[in-house]
Amino acid sequence: MLRPFLLALLISGPALALDDPHLSTLPRTAAESARIKAILAPPTDFTEAEPFEALSAGAATVRARTTTDAFSQSSANMPFDHEMRFKLGNALFRKTWVASPASTLASDGLGPLYNARACQDCHLKDGRGHTPEGPGDSRVSLFLRLSVPAKTGPADIEEWLATAPDPTYGGQLQDFAAPGQAAEGRMDITYTDLPVPLADGTVITLRQPSYALADPAYGPPDPGLMLSPRVAPQMIGLGLLEAIPAAGILALADPDDANGDGISGRPQIVPSTEYATPMLGRFGLKAGAPTVRDQSSAAFAGDMGLSTPLHPDPWGDCTPAQGECRAARHGQEPGIRDGLEVEAESLDLVTFYARNLGVPERRRVDDPQVLRGKALFHTLTCAACHTPKHVTHRLTDQPEQSFQLIWPYTDLLLHDMGEALADNRPEGRASGREWKTPPLWGIGLTEQVSGHTQFLHDGRARTLLEAILWHGGEAQAARDATIALPADDRDALIAFLESL
Repeated sequence: MLRPFLLALLISGPALALDDPHLSTLPRTAAESARIKAILAPPTDFTEAEPFEALSAGAATVRARTTTDAFSQSSANMPFDHEMRFKLGNALFRKTWVASPASTLASDGLGPLYNARACQDCHLKDGRGHTPEGPGDSRVSLFLRLSVPAKTGPADIEEWLATAPDPTYGGQLQDFAAPGQAAEGRMDITYTDLPVPLADGTVITLRQPSYALADPAYGPPDPGLMLSPRVAPQMIGLGLLEAIPAAGILALADPDDANGDGISGRPQIVPSTEYATPMLGRFGLKAGAPTVRDQSSAAFAGDMGLSTPLHPDPWGDCTPAQGECRAARHGQEPGIRDGLEVEAESLDLVTFYARNLGVPERRRVDDPQVLRGKALFHTLTCAACHTPKHVTHRLTDQPEQSFQLIWPYTDLLLHDMGEALADNRPEGRASGREWKTPPLWGIGLTEQVSGHTQFLHDGRARTLLEAILWHGGEAQAARDATIALPADDRDALIAFLESL
């Protein structure tokens, strides 16, 4: 459903760049556009798989390995001369950073405040993070974003919900610190059981989390502090999501629910540090980053306190109120790494690696139970937000992502998910009840890769069924319909999700 008015409104201003400035594209011909429209039409026959449905990432799809390395393969269509860049990016992704001063000038600059010492500490095996199993367990891969209400935001982005970092603790809680510095505090989580009866008499017990900042080391935070828990997402297919035409995503938006199906969908628009202009948000749990490079640089700065060309401050998330932290020794040395802790070449290699982590092929795509579950997925309107398929731009310089039919099961839009899932912390144009539709590709391999089956933005759901039962807001009707399903149909729906 094309929303011409919305599209015109969002791209009319000269400051807005919703035409994908991060990509070098070739225009589609009229014949291609017609062919794509036919390919992307919803299925009407659920007795057999659709053409190419098993190839979740098109020609970039990789073989579904049965090991924990299933998410760690490079795009299957990667040219030979790109493979070294992927391997170097992998090495940097796994690299363990150390605080300054250190005996090495190649890996120092960590912190002074940080959440992890390496990218893969949170994205272990390139998969999803997890919740702590007990009070003594590490919080790595789950952290708290912090903010307070503010009066103003970017003037060139409509409907911006102004927030600012906490004046003392910044934009996220860092629970580790370099020697001589104090970690900011600790994230405390408590769970309350929440029984949900299903129509067939089965009772599913959800765990309702509650979060708090414990033992604040730099004094009390702002009284208006807002917390948002975030678990590290899986890394596969990011370059393909980045290559979906912005116009195609905007065409799915229905902010006023004009078609009356109870489901809206709003685009996130955020400032791009890389391009210095507002762009369509695609990455992060509220779509707060427009490109893989923007997201990677923000993670270096926020999670590890490492400077990059896009975030050149060496103190990471240390605030002016944390003077000793800002004055601490850092890893920026004249003549080394371009005077940064992560120079442009290393940031580009990590970005290339993140763009090219391959999506495994579907399993059991022709299985009758899976096909029944697929039909239910559409009947229950799950596909209204988890849009099954897209066709990427034709690109001049990224053969791995160019002109592929992909099946990520996301519209990359913001949706109201109800009070139960609300973090009550706005981010950009996203309200405290809105989240970006997460891609579902690879979700059935979560246990194999990550060793658990925890889902949603903070890992509260311990099964796929629990994840569905947490849905509310625009997805309330789909959630209620799932509750009413007979057990066989419910099993078929889960079997379909596990095949993705």
